[in-house]
Amino acid sequence: MKIRELIGKITLQENISPIERNRIKGTFVIHIPNPLASYYSRFTEVNKPNSIVFVTKAQVSFEKILRATKIINESKGLNLNGAKCEVNIGRTKYSGVRVYGIERYTKIEETQEAYRSLGFDFHKNVKLNKGTDAIIRVNKFFNLLDIEDKIYQSPHNKDRYYFEVPKYYDWDEFRDVTFDIKNNISVTNYDIAKGILYENDGITDVLRVLKPNISLDMVREIRQKYLDKLCD
Repeated sequence: MKIRELIGKITLQENISPIERNRIKGTFVIHIPNPLASYYSRFTEVNKPNSIVFVTKAQVSFEKILRATKIINESKGLNLNGAKCEVNIGRTKYSGVRVYGIERYTKIEETQEAYRSLGFDFHKNVKLNKGTDAIIRVNKFFNLLDIEDKIYQSPHNKDRYYFEVPKYYDWDEFRDVTFDIKNNISVTNYDIAKGILYENDGITDVLRVLKPNISLDMVREIRQKYLDKLCD
């Protein structure tokens, strides 16, 4: 099966928490939990961070983040994934570097220092309650395995699928439609987010679905529910 390599953006809603230790003193660092952490933690003995956001004073280009991440990976023998990130908490918007692949909480400050040494200027600390609701937008690379027409699977995570939808949803519409679908579907306990893929012929709207041991039939059912809503 063919793997597509694309650039795009994913938007999700999560309950984020501050990193209060293991960070450069006085800076604002956020932890974005794995939406299925309670399931996956049963199969690992190590409690490691999922995605970390180093909040910056100003927006930083995706190019600068990619270049810096490559330098850090090569110099330290790491396999970090760095991306441009925007975190919306209420009416306040923060920009930052989303880093995935930090193996220990105790390695967060060291990683943050590596980015600072390459010219990143971090936002001063902001008081944040654990479990604060936020809308997160991440610019990232996607590796997608073609499963069938308009349905893709992550080659690195068999529980993560993407499917195309023929219409753009704004966030409020997506949230309302999702709430309705989740109350009228046989598939339960899945996480879903909205995204876009940049392609030669324009932008493709997709939804990302994540569920432990999800089957293709489940993905088809979820996708059909969204298509039915779009055709109302």
